[in-house]
Amino acid sequence: MTFRVLKPAAAVAFAALSLAACNDSGLSHRSLAPVPRETVALMEKLGTSKDAPMLIRAYKKEAELEIWKMGSDGKYVHLKTFPMCRWSGQLGPKTREGDRQVPEGFYSITPAQMNPNSSYYLSFNVGYPNQLDKALGHTGGTIMVHGACSSAGCFSMTDAQIAEIYAIARASFEGGQQSIQMQSLPFRMTAENLAKHRLDSNIGFWRNLKEGSDHFEVTKMEPEVAFCGRRYVFNAAADGRMDPLAACPPLKQDPEIVASVSAKSAKDEEKIAELSQSVKPVRVVYQDGGMHPSFLSKVAETSRPEAVAPPEEIALDDKAGRGKAAQIASKSPVVTMAAAKAAAPTRPTETTSVARALSADTRREMSALAATAEDGPTSSIKRALKLKK
Repeated sequence: MTFRVLKPAAAVAFAALSLAACNDSGLSHRSLAPVPRETVALMEKLGTSKDAPMLIRAYKKEAELEIWKMGSDGKYVHLKTFPMCRWSGQLGPKTREGDRQVPEGFYSITPAQMNPNSSYYLSFNVGYPNQLDKALGHTGGTIMVHGACSSAGCFSMTDAQIAEIYAIARASFEGGQQSIQMQSLPFRMTAENLAKHRLDSNIGFWRNLKEGSDHFEVTKMEPEVAFCGRRYVFNAAADGRMDPLAACPPLKQDPEIVASVSAKSAKDEEKIAELSQSVKPVRVVYQDGGMHPSFLSKVAETSRPEAVAPPEEIALDDKAGRGKAAQIASKSPVVTMAAAKAAAPTRPTETTSVARALSADTRREMSALAATAEDGPTSSIKRALKLKK
């Protein structure tokens, strides 16, 4: 179980922050609103409670944000899915200040990142950039989940939605949770999505995110996140410090978890390979992000309504893509990482990576798909809204 408990001093500081909001003009009641009774009843039905730890999963393509709560057995259960009112940019990670990109990766939200006095009704900072983002030179910050249905690189909800999400998070902190993990993903990590996006320039990064997603889906527990070899590693320990930019040292993992994750990954790869015979690879380009279909009737009320339009799917040449992939595979961080792990000595207590657990044919397929013949999506609009988050 990775439930992290607030130290007494931190709990007192969070309580003081909440009480301080009472003295701010006009905004105090927002941050102190209780968790809706219907939601509390749903929690009880699912075997959890309002003061239990929570976890957030966000999906850009589907424009959905999920709230998960820890049950009495230490495993997370899905509580609610909120349709996202607005997100900006393209599929793919955030890399620089002003690119309007909603970040992708694994982030941590602490009590200090909660903003009860936001001009976007309520908000909390997701924790971008994380240690890996910083090591890779990614810039920018102040990326929020907030209300107002207006996005310049943030996860934008309605005011009613953020009020409930904020209340759930506040109750989890008050119950002792030290930090909330947020998994920000480009899309649901299904075989269908991975087959469709198999030649996108971000596919190697997305497959790395899928490893963390698989760990969560297999265990229903918050994956421990670390960084080495310019990538994420999950539920792994090493003797000594792991450097985000240096090759990963021999890693120790729970053999049972690795076996379960490997089995899921192998099954997914078989489905991806099967779908790749019939599903054409595409690159999806947005004018500037999107919104959940349930909000399409309210486009005029959101930020940059002229940019809210169905994305363009650009067909890619599968054969040409694979040819180029073979030429640049040796330069791919994902492939290089796999090679480094394959060459590293192992001990009985150490486990191999998911990729090495697959067949040789599947590994070759994964290596080819990790590279691409295409440039990334068109650059996002640099103009950012200059509003206080």
